[in-house]
Amino acid sequence: MIEETPQEVQVVEGVLLAHGIEPRTHWFEASTATALEAAAALGVDVGAIANSLVFRLDEEVIMIIASGAHRVDTHLLGEWLGGIVTRASADMVRRSTGQVVGGVSPVGHPERLRTLVDVSLGAYERVWVSAGHPHAVFPTTFEELLRLTGGTAALVARD
Repeated sequence: MIEETPQEVQVVEGVLLAHGIEPRTHWFEASTATALEAAAALGVDVGAIANSLVFRLDEEVIMIIASGAHRVDTHLLGEWLGGIVTRASADMVRRSTGQVVGGVSPVGHPERLRTLVDVSLGAYERVWVSAGHPHAVFPTTFEELLRLTGGTAALVARD
């Protein structure tokens, strides 16, 4: 287990505190880097896991917070946003968020990213997101995610 809270998690917890939210970070021995791993560790439906994914919209770096039950439809989003949406490289993810792939939180980045939040997350009373580390998550709600990120509710996948 982690002896000392990593800087990335401290930053995420600081953002939560700044928004009046007491951090509720849950740590796991096993990885929670994927939606399936996180759902298994928490004993919840994979759809209640909110993956913070980094993409490029043409030259702009954007974040899409998608339900673990969905695969982001880049063509659909490109049509809606008026550009070409592609997955960011691991290096771009690290530069844009200050966090590693598998541990990207929806908050705590060096600069605010334009963020889209999967509308299907609204079906869950509680959703779980990464706390900035591949072994740490925290609970939140769809509404709180929108508020914390300044995000826009969006359809990110076709069912």
